Amino acid sequence: MKLFACNSNKKLSQDIADKLGLSLVDAEVKRFADHEIFVEIKENVRGEDIFVVQSTSFPANDNIMELLIVIDALRRASAKRITAVIPYFGYARQDRKVAPRTPISAKLVANLITSAGADRVLTIDLHAGQIQGFFDIPLDNLIAAPVFEKDIRKNLTGNNLIVVSPDVGGLVRARRTAEKIGADLAIVDKRRPKAGVSEVMNIIGEVSDKDCIIVDDMVDSGGTLCNAAQALIDRGANSVSAYITHGVLSGQANLKIANSKLKELVITNSIDPSQETMNVKNIRIVNVSDLLGKAIFNIAQEKSVSMLFD
Repeated sequence: MKLFACNSNKKLSQDIADKLGLSLVDAEVKRFADHEIFVEIKENVRGEDIFVVQSTSFPANDNIMELLIVIDALRRASAKRITAVIPYFGYARQDRKVAPRTPISAKLVANLITSAGADRVLTIDLHAGQIQGFFDIPLDNLIAAPVFEKDIRKNLTGNNLIVVSPDVGGLVRARRTAEKIGADLAIVDKRRPKAGVSEVMNIIGEVSDKDCIIVDDMVDSGGTLCNAAQALIDRGANSVSAYITHGVLSGQANLKIANSKLKELVITNSIDPSQETMNVKNIRIVNVSDLLGKAIFNIAQEKSVSMLFD
């Protein structure tokens, strides 16, 4: 078993390697002057079980292309099996046609990864579960919920906790967390007049005098999350925290969150956090290297991965 670190999240790759007691594959991944990507593997990988770690976060297109070229290089170097470890799977929001003559980009990316030569994929909290069916190779979709639930038990106590789903689509995720920590459940009823813009219409559930925990898979511009936090406070909530797997945090998201009603936003390091993100006082980052390391070990040993969900 060998671990290959692409450039999107080298710190996470090194953390996983440390958990597994491995050294990262000796390789060079660089850009030519015109930004073409060049990969050279500097050690023998023939017959090896290789895990390539690369989140397809910003710059998404560069990181996807880098992943594809690394997979191709490993395939041509006669690696026995190549697993694409994609903690954050970009283009996941484009999982269906939202209007006439629009693409299903998540399916296209799945085809590209398969065609490049990946034998399987490992990821965390896909935005839409049906993306698993876009791949014609095995895909393991881990969930960050056990990591978050452990953190909630450690840092949030009392009988006034209530888990909040920011929309109907995230209800299954929120219900699981509510059941695990023994809390009630509420839902934010919102509408999205256009991409990247949301309006809170109503809160379903009793949040007055409650400490609210919003649970979701990703936060991008931060508008939806901050609006939901404000709506919960307006309905009488004592406090609002959020546990969200992927901190995309584009544009002015960090500033919005810093100035919001959120007591705390907890994200994972599935996306390498920027210095600006780390400087925001009410953003905290939890490490998923242990979760990924255990999954990689189990895959390499042909053991169950679903056991990590509890």
